[in-house]
Amino acid sequence: MHIPDGFLTAPVYLPLGAASAAGVALAARQARRQMDPDRAPLLGLMGAFVFAAQMINFPVGPGTTGHLLGAGLLASTLGPAAAAVVMAAILVVQALLFQDGGVLALGANIFNMALAATLTAHFVFRLFARGRLRRGAIFSGAALGVMISALLAISELRLAGIAVPGKLLAVSLVLFAVNAGLEGVITIAVIGVLERMNPGWVKLPAAGTPKPVSAALALISVLLATAGVWVASSDPDGLEKLAEQLGVADRARNLAAAPFPDYVIARLGSSWASKSLAGAAGLLVVFTLLVLGGRALFRRKDA
Repeated sequence: MHIPDGFLTAPVYLPLGAASAAGVALAARQARRQMDPDRAPLLGLMGAFVFAAQMINFPVGPGTTGHLLGAGLLASTLGPAAAAVVMAAILVVQALLFQDGGVLALGANIFNMALAATLTAHFVFRLFARGRLRRGAIFSGAALGVMISALLAISELRLAGIAVPGKLLAVSLVLFAVNAGLEGVITIAVIGVLERMNPGWVKLPAAGTPKPVSAALALISVLLATAGVWVASSDPDGLEKLAEQLGVADRARNLAAAPFPDYVIARLGSSWASKSLAGAAGLLVVFTLLVLGGRALFRRKDA
């Protein structure tokens, strides 16, 4: 789902970059108003969990994989404003440290996944999450967030001059829909576990950060980032597969060297230690960035 550099033209990525910067700034302001300062660690925990989960690619079709986006999960547990900030931080770390998504395309990726996907998930959740419809709303919000993000990415490629033939577009949308369905199932499962540990915790806005929930999120995140990568599929994701089928995959560019390209430590190659250490490093960076950033936001609120 991450658009690399080389695919979008300046008339596409520059306006999206400006819109994303404004959107994240507004989201940060709203999060500061809506959230309790004691919840700063939860931003780091949820961000670390989603970062780790995004590292695990699972099959969605022949030779094609998908992974958890996490927009619905973040929107359901943190609210839309904080969810957008957390997702934006994850995307920045992925682009700068792991070459997962382009630097110039970062604004487009933030617009698609941090802003549009989380707002879609939040809207569906708030509109239908009442009584018996709640699980369906969580599922639908998470799934629609993925589809909106995918449709925006394809539209941006089209605006940049990369047309997708009708049949190939139909196949790609089916694969994205499978990914979206799995996103919904995973989101419901994770939220179900969290609420069994602490009934009533997951709501908008969430309140409190119980220690069992914090410990569980931290442990699972570490396991996913350091060990889960060994069971993840190595096949390309939906957008990468589409680029290959269109014959434009060689347009992808890396503008600068990253310390952990493709989620490995370059000097160690693709060994188990290389992948595990790179995952652990990314996890620590995401957690620290969000906790410190959250505390800085709340200090401004108190001032």
